[in-house]
Amino acid sequence: MHLAVDLGHRSSAAGEDDPWAPVRLAQEAERLGYRVAWASEAYGTDAVTVLTAVAARTSTIDVGSAVLQLPARSAAMTAMTTASLDALSGGRFRLGLGVSGPQVSEGWHGVRFAAPLGRTREYVAVVRQALRREQVRADGPHLVLPLPDGPGKALRLSVRPLRPDVPVYLAAVGPRNLELAGEVADGWLGVIVAPEHLPESLSHLRAGQARSRREQGGAGGARPFDVVASVPALPSSGATAAEQDDAGDLAPLRARLALYVGGMGSREQNFYHALAVGLGHEREADLVQDLYLDRRHREAAAAVPRALVEATSLLGPPAAVRDRLAAYADAGATTLSVLPEGRDEAERVAVLRTVADALAASGRGS
Repeated sequence: MHLAVDLGHRSSAAGEDDPWAPVRLAQEAERLGYRVAWASEAYGTDAVTVLTAVAARTSTIDVGSAVLQLPARSAAMTAMTTASLDALSGGRFRLGLGVSGPQVSEGWHGVRFAAPLGRTREYVAVVRQALRREQVRADGPHLVLPLPDGPGKALRLSVRPLRPDVPVYLAAVGPRNLELAGEVADGWLGVIVAPEHLPESLSHLRAGQARSRREQGGAGGARPFDVVASVPALPSSGATAAEQDDAGDLAPLRARLALYVGGMGSREQNFYHALAVGLGHEREADLVQDLYLDRRHREAAAAVPRALVEATSLLGPPAAVRDRLAAYADAGATTLSVLPEGRDEAERVAVLRTVADALAASGRGS
């Protein structure tokens, strides 16, 4: 199992005022042997600009989008960005894509959140066509290129990509989305992942891979499928995970889970709420959602069950972190994307170092 660093995305509301902090964190991760630096976006900083800065200030660590939002860019624009970033980074870019959620898609980008599976399938197909420098044509219910009733014509990318097969990752939740990731992508970006439940997700990914092989006449993928689990990390110097303080140490982790489970979507459609339910916390997830949507954010964070925090994070002393890393590797994760918690930059770097040492001690690193 490899290590990656999850740079997240900046938000002034969270008190993150230094735009270069993610770049410095990626540089430290590179020194520690981390393989990938992933950056995300919601409606604050965009991922492309951050990754460009990271690529310019590093030399060996890969840079990945986790994710670029489909409603924010046309598929052709994403192909152009991918070719540019991969060339400027010397072949270090990994393209992670996701449909975002209904609130951001419709409220921020003005794009209806409908038929996410079909839109994703057609979007990925156009991106791959463009990177292969084929004339881009699409005749699906969601993407039509060129438009049939105007002066447009089928075009091909005017630059030759450094790699026509840049790896594509999908953020996916739910059986059908996971199957799609297995079918059309080279990797999966998972959040709120517990190793005990990872085999179930892998079964759906493999079903999609099997369908892809059947449709290609038995041909397998060119590269091993990468199973990426994004996991917050807050190791302790000595206390066990059970002894880490709810109100102090674990408060940032609780707040993040409350945001996802309670606020990343509507009451009727929230993928992360569904994840928490699938992990066995239906009653608590409903309470967190009710409180969050009622704008009682602190109460929502306090209602996040401790068991959910412990199941989906790296906590406790180095020995406990080592054992948890082994559990993720044994369950099938091929990359662990570490989201380091800390009061300042030095503490977050120390977290990355502790996790790297723990993986080495576990014997599961590669």
